Order: sequence, then C-alpha cells, then structure tokens
Amino acid sequence: MRLKKVGNYIVNLVVPAILLGFFVGTLTSAFVTLFKFLAGYAINLSQACYGLIRRMPYLIPVALIVFFLLGLLIYHVNKRVADIKGGGIPTSIGILRGILTFKWLRTLIGVVLMSLLSFLMGVPLGNEGPSVQIGTAVGRGTTRIVLRKRFAWDRYSMTGGACAGFAVATGAPISGILFAVEEAHQRISPTIMMVASSSVVFASITNQLLCPLLGISPGLFHISEIKALQLSQLWIPLLVGLVVGIFGVAMLKYYDLISVLFKKKLAKVPGYVKIFIILSLTLIAGVFSFSGISTGHMLIEELLFSSPSALVLIALLVIRTTLTLSANANGITGGMFLPVLAIGALVSSLLGKGLVMLGLDSSLMTVIVILGMVACLSGVVKTPLTAIVFAVEALACWDNIIPVIIVSLVAYFVCEAFGVKSINDRALEERVEEQSEGKEPLVVNEKIEIQNGSFAVGKQIRDIFWPANLFVLSVKKAENSNAELDGHGGKELGIGDILTIQYSTLDIEQTKKELEAIAGTQAKEV
Repeated sequence: MRLKKVGNYIVNLVVPAILLGFFVGTLTSAFVTLFKFLAGYAINLSQACYGLIRRMPYLIPVALIVFFLLGLLIYHVNKRVADIKGGGIPTSIGILRGILTFKWLRTLIGVVLMSLLSFLMGVPLGNEGPSVQIGTAVGRGTTRIVLRKRFAWDRYSMTGGACAGFAVATGAPISGILFAVEEAHQRISPTIMMVASSSVVFASITNQLLCPLLGISPGLFHISEIKALQLSQLWIPLLVGLVVGIFGVAMLKYYDLISVLFKKKLAKVPGYVKIFIILSLTLIAGVFSFSGISTGHMLIEELLFSSPSALVLIALLVIRTTLTLSANANGITGGMFLPVLAIGALVSSLLGKGLVMLGLDSSLMTVIVILGMVACLSGVVKTPLTAIVFAVEALACWDNIIPVIIVSLVAYFVCEAFGVKSINDRALEERVEEQSEGKEPLVVNEKIEIQNGSFAVGKQIRDIFWPANLFVLSVKKAENSNAELDGHGGKELGIGDILTIQYSTLDIEQTKKELEAIAGTQAKEV
C-alpha cells in the first residue's frame, strides 16, 4: 500500500509538476529574455534622445507634443486592457491568488508593448514587474493550450511562470522561488515548491543559453566583491535599517497622498491629462539628468562606485520618488522592484555621506548603499526573506550575511510597527476595487464530492488552490477511503469524500468551473 501511494504521488504530482515547469519555465524565459533585450535597446534609445534634447532645447515643444499623444495612447489602451495598468507584480499576485481575472494573450502583448513605450519615454519604472506579468500570462496560455482538460493546474502554471519571470529578470533564481512562497501565496506546499522550483530551474538554464546569443547579461548587477563588515561595525546595518525603514513609512504614506490627489482631488481631470502631466515632468527631469528618470539601474550602478553631492542626491530622491509613485498610481505600465531599490540606494547614499563626514571609512560606502537597497525592498515591499536572499544572489553579499539579515529585519519591523501596507498590497487593493466596482458578492454554502480521477484525489486540502474566498468547513470521509490525516493535521482527500464548503464570489459560473476542475463533475444533489 505504501509503495502504491508513493507511485501515485510521483505520477499525480512530481511528473506533472516537472513537465509543467519545463514548458512554462522555458517559454517564459524565452519571452522575458527577448523582452530584456528589447528593453535595453529602448532605454539606450531613450538616453540618446534625451541627450539630443539637452543639446537642442528647441526640441522640447516637439517632445511635449509627442508625449501628449503617447499619454493619450496609454490612457485609451489602459481603458481597453485594464490588466496591464501599473506594476505587474501586484496584478500578478491578485491573479495567482484567484482574486483578479485577466485575458492572457492581450495582457502578454499589451504588457510588452506598453512597457517598452514607458522605457522609451524614460518613465522611472522597471522591467521586473512586467517580466513577472509576462510569466503569469505565459503560464495561463500554457494551461489553455497544453492542459485544456486539467484546468486545476492553471494557478500552479501561472505561479511557475511568475517565478520564472522574476528569476530571469533579476538573475536571482532562489529569490524567484521565494516569490511564490513569501509574496504570491504567503504559504508553502509541496506542489507550489515543485512547480516553482522546476519552472525557475528550466527558465534559468534557458536564460543562460539565450543571453550570450543576444549579447545581454543574465544578471541584474555586476558586483564582484564588497567589503565585509566586522562585528564592531554591526551598528551600521542597524542604523541603515532604521533610517531606510522610517523613510519607507514616509514613502508609503506619500503614495497614499499621491493616490488621493490624482483619484479624488483631480477626479474631474481627464485621465490622459494626468498621464501627460507625469510624462511632462519626466521629460523636464530627464533633460537635466537621465539618472533622475528611467528604470534606476544606471543610477544604482553609479551610486555603488561614486557619490554625487548631498544636494544632488536629495533632488534625485524627491524627483524619482514622486515620479515613480505618480506613474504607478496613474496606471503607466512598468514595475516597482528596481525603482524601489534605486530609492533605497539614494537614501543610504545620503546617510553614508553623512557618516563619512563624521569620520567613517569611505570604503564602506558601497556596502552601505547595498544595505539601503536591501532595507528598502524589505520594508516597502515587505518581503524580508526575498530581500535577504536577493542580496546574496544578486548583490554579492555572501560575506555580509549577518548585516543583511539585520538591515532587512530592522526595516521590515519599522514598517510593521507603523502599520503601513506594502506598496504591492496597496496597488492590489486598488485593482480589486476597480474590478469589483458595482458588483455584489454572492455567498454560497454547499457540499461537493471528490470524484474518481479528479485533481483533488491524494492531495492535502492545504495544497490545493481553491477558488478565492473559499473555506472548507468540514470533511466527511468515504467509508472505503484510504486517505488519512498526516502528522501535521493535513487532510488528504480520497475518492468519495464529501466537503462542506462556504465561499463568496462575484462570478458564480467561474467559481463552479474551478471547483469542477478540482473535485470533478458533481451530481445535482450531493
């Protein structure tokens, strides 16, 4: 019996998860790697155009006309394809949790095109969020095309795609896997880990093969080594975490103010006008300094090895923070991951400059900047574990693991103490409100029976992606069921088990379809 159970586990979980990871990871990597190549080209072209305008200021009126037309385009595209608005990560999280719906093909095309447009205009948003959304769309497309009769794998497939997209975009595969656990689903299960890990592995291999062909780097930064902090210097990460954490709280409060300004105070102003205002400010800032706009990648690399004056740092911090949050609040396509790192780098550069003036060794500036990036990611996005692992994988912090842990946790607990929501949670709430506006949820209590051959057979209740807002109230085991409770109290489902469930839904037909994909076709009366 035990051997049969192991065999069923391999056939029903391990093999499908690995095959799914292969398809989703490979396809996602191909799409995202090509997207990175095109994004790099768009950013270089943007820098050249801003340089031209800086040398020929009389081109500014022409650029403003072009930006107005592009703002009009963004506004109308966002109205037709609302799934591509704003950051890709919060939208993908909502989709993976089953609380947002989307059309995968038009989202895939829309995210790529509108993100490239953002990069071309120099809007201070990154490509990591769009990469995650590309992976999510590829995961859904794989389910629709390859697994038509196994729709229960849909959210697992999209999870694998999202993790693969994050891993390829950042060059941090372990962080990509952690994305599923800490950010997307906020729980761990064998199926999630199997699909996420296999997707990231195949995506990373594909990325390593494709990047040399396209002449791009598989990693996000090129940092060979940084100075290791001594035990007597552990006050530095404590201070950086505290300062960046407090700034993170202020930044999240500032985001709320910006959202209120554009969505309530300026509610009567047409959306395309608000977008044009942001694009115009971006143009003005970019004419003075390209580092003040764009994704933030160039700025971070500059700050890692040099530091401008304090006044320049303050100006860049104010400009980047305002433009990034305003662009995100108004639905301009692009990610927040790299811009958040850039803001953390600016804050810690200011702090480091002050410490150097007080006598600190200037050779520690690089490690202080990196600690600021980690702290901002941990506090503002509220992903302390991902921030720690990302620091080791992408920021060469293998000799500073203890300082990284300290700075990440301090910044995280500061933001938690003030009760602010993460920037992704805030954006996700807005997307859910938009999609559910004018709809009344229906609360349903019913019973379902686990059918022979269904997805749920042999799986734990906690390991299944049930429809959003669904609770399993009780399980009545079938008399001939071989299913049993595991050592942690998890109920393994067997054929004929009857589940009493309660859920609220805005689309009863879609929820019924999801339940049927999990438990099998139900009789009219259970």
